Amino acid sequence: MKNAKWMLPVMLMLLSGLMAAQSLASSTVVAQVPFEFMANNKVIPAGECIVKSADMDARVLAISNVGAKESLLAQSSRNESRQASDRTVLIFNHYGSQYFLSEIRVEGSKDSYKLSESRAEAELRAQNAPASKQTLLASIK
Repeated sequence: MKNAKWMLPVMLMLLSGLMAAQSLASSTVVAQVPFEFMANNKVIPAGECIVKSADMDARVLAISNVGAKESLLAQSSRNESRQASDRTVLIFNHYGSQYFLSEIRVEGSKDSYKLSESRAEAELRAQNAPASKQTLLASIK
């Protein structure tokens, strides 16, 4: 009987925690990207960018610009950080005039989704091209 008294509150806490946690596997991330960028060796034009999981565990991401009718699939690796992200963002590596989508973070989730480095980005990095990070705010739909 003692265990039964605690079971309902514990179950409610667990369920509320699961419902509050966001992940890319259950979300669609939308961002207005003001520059063209590369992901999986393909160029995506500037405009509204949509990122969503193409499988159950977000190891394959569908990235598209519906207005430009461009889309691709890209592999990602999920990494867990100590704290949940306080906002949804797309993170790009920037070399000169070229941008490469490198990571997606979803508000409320400890997981980040890193994309594999493309050949073009690897070549620029090998040439010691100056690099910076560009972070764009996104929303969840």
